[in-house]
Amino acid sequence: MIKEYKYFEVIMSLLENVDSATNLAKNNEVQLLVFKIDAAEESPYYAINVFKTREVVEAKRHHLTLIPGTHPLLEGTIVLRELQIPILNLPRWLGVELDEKKKKLSNLLICDFNGIIIGIRIMFAYRVVKKNWNEMHAPDSYSIGDEGLVINDTRLDDGSLCLVLDYEKLLADVIPQAMVNITHSTDALKNLRLPDKLKNGVVLIAEDSKTAQRHLRQIFEHAQIAFQMFNNGKDLVDFIAKHPNPASIPAIITDIEMPEMSGFTVLQRLKGNPLTKAIPIIVNSSMTGDNNKREAAGLGADGFIDKTKSENILPLIIQKMEEAEQNLLPH
Repeated sequence: MIKEYKYFEVIMSLLENVDSATNLAKNNEVQLLVFKIDAAEESPYYAINVFKTREVVEAKRHHLTLIPGTHPLLEGTIVLRELQIPILNLPRWLGVELDEKKKKLSNLLICDFNGIIIGIRIMFAYRVVKKNWNEMHAPDSYSIGDEGLVINDTRLDDGSLCLVLDYEKLLADVIPQAMVNITHSTDALKNLRLPDKLKNGVVLIAEDSKTAQRHLRQIFEHAQIAFQMFNNGKDLVDFIAKHPNPASIPAIITDIEMPEMSGFTVLQRLKGNPLTKAIPIIVNSSMTGDNNKREAAGLGADGFIDKTKSENILPLIIQKMEEAEQNLLPH
């Protein structure tokens, strides 16, 4: 086995040379940083989209400041490049306790979720792999514990199972104040006029995270707007292909990262189809980098919402529907 400091050097080199999000989007592909939370040979592999990662640092080189009275998964904070970064105990979230010796050997994976910088404790980073989204599958047949913490799975070249976790659930569990403000969404609707097409139609949503699904469900139920949820982009596109009247669909919401078909491919398919190109499509994603926003806009997205600000999604949909109506009026 490569020594752990070698893993660190290899991964930092790989992270500097990952393909751009734009190139991956065109091919319905994703690049994953694969890691382990325990050095044991039989421990499973986990993965995260490389575009949510910033760097890997050795835990022993950073002083951990404890915060009394916080969530048990929040270990404390470190200062890195003048930023105070909360450290989340990913192994404990998955039911694994690292002893002090393993903690000293562990690494911290610094991640960016919607501009929220956090560190998650891992044992070591393994490699970066490229996968087509149709090689990513929703784990319907199992879950870790009772919470369904796994969002996707795939196979590595040697056949090993690799699990992609619902990191949005981890954030919601540990730092709930960073997530969606449902009350704000309800209050924001009080002064909005709902277009008849929105009141009478069904909004279609492609989202694989159960946590994000729950937030969106609460928003639409509070607003008393009908919606239909799909666990991936392919299911949504297939549903629309059989729809008797796509023009009646008031709006579509899609995540970017999804098994079977990414949100970028959803945009390509629907905006390239004369029957569906006029439907407002809002991207709701935690991949909030400028490159992703530019790519989404270039593929025809009508709007982009950070997942932590999903409470603003209905006002944005209404705005885009009104703009679409104005564009149809004779000039």
